Amino acid sequence: MSAYLYEENLNIKSDDSELIESFLKGNHAAFNILVRKYQERIYYTIRRMVLNHDDADDLTQEVFIKIFNSLSEFRGESKFFTYLYRIAVNYSLNHLNRNKKTASKTVDAESREIESSDMRADESIDSKEKSRLLEEAIESLPAQQRAVFNMRYYDNLSYDEISGILNKSTGGMKANYFHALKNIRKFLKSSKMSELLGQN
Repeated sequence: MSAYLYEENLNIKSDDSELIESFLKGNHAAFNILVRKYQERIYYTIRRMVLNHDDADDLTQEVFIKIFNSLSEFRGESKFFTYLYRIAVNYSLNHLNRNKKTASKTVDAESREIESSDMRADESIDSKEKSRLLEEAIESLPAQQRAVFNMRYYDNLSYDEISGILNKSTGGMKANYFHALKNIRKFLKSSKMSELLGQN
């Protein structure tokens, strides 16, 4: 089969390693498929960190530009999405540390709704209000606590996975999550919203 026909058969269901190999051979269409495959997930990973659509959109583009220019460095020691996720989290942390100020507290129409079986807050508070309050609580966290909380609470990553992404000790990640929960519950206490986090 010719290289041309081989490349034509690539699609969003193709294995990542196959897409990466094709891109490294010069097929930029393969990279576009990787972008389509993971762009939304990376956007929401970043969005939950920076809490602002425009910043998240810009950082998502920066992440994929970084990947485009450095994909030859990927050694396949982890899944491609893990590699991509790690870069997205680090870009988000760098953005927060660089700006030293949090994103706008305005929750726009694209804001992610909170979906949790542990959401047992006052029924008089609607889901948008719950989402807004939790976002404000997360916004109050130091950058690393925010990252650990998002990875654990939203993405359900293990402490070992979080440790590998941030290159920190597992014990340190557990401590960060504990302190993040403590700080968020303290923030939400006045709104009687601590039940939202359950007993993780």
